[in-house]
Amino acid sequence: QVQLVESGGGLVQAGGSLRLSCAASGRAFSGYFVGWFRRAPGKEREFVAAISSSGGTTYYADSVKGRFTISRDNAKNTVYLQMNSLKPDDTAVYYCAGLPRLPRDYSSKSNYLYWGQGTQVTVSS
Repeated sequence: QVQLVESGGGLVQAGGSLRLSCAASGRAFSGYFVGWFRRAPGKEREFVAAISSSGGTTYYADSVKGRFTISRDNAKNTVYLQMNSLKPDDTAVYYCAGLPRLPRDYSSKSNYLYWGQGTQVTVSS
C-alpha cells in the first residue's frame, strides 16, 4: 500500500506558474504508474497528466499539452506537475493517483487504486 500527499497548490495570476508535488510513502513506489487529475467546481474529476513507473512515458490531456509537464524522481518517491501559462480555467483541486501496474486506461480515474487528499490551485484573471 502507498500513501500519497500533494503539495504546492496556491493562488497565482493568469500566465503564472506553479509546481505541484506528490510525495509517496510506502514500498515500491518506483513501480507505480501515477496520474494527476483535477476537479473544478461543479465539474467531474478529469484527467490531466500521467507518467509511467520509469518516467520514460508521459501522457497529457489536450487542454494542458504544451503548458504542463509531469516528471518523477523515484529516489525521492515524488512525482511533479510543473504548470506554466496558467489560465483561470485551470482552477481546481488537483489530485495525484497511483497504481502498481500499467492501467488499462490511464485517463480513467476508476483505474487508479490510491489517491491523495488534493491541493487547491486558484488562477485569477
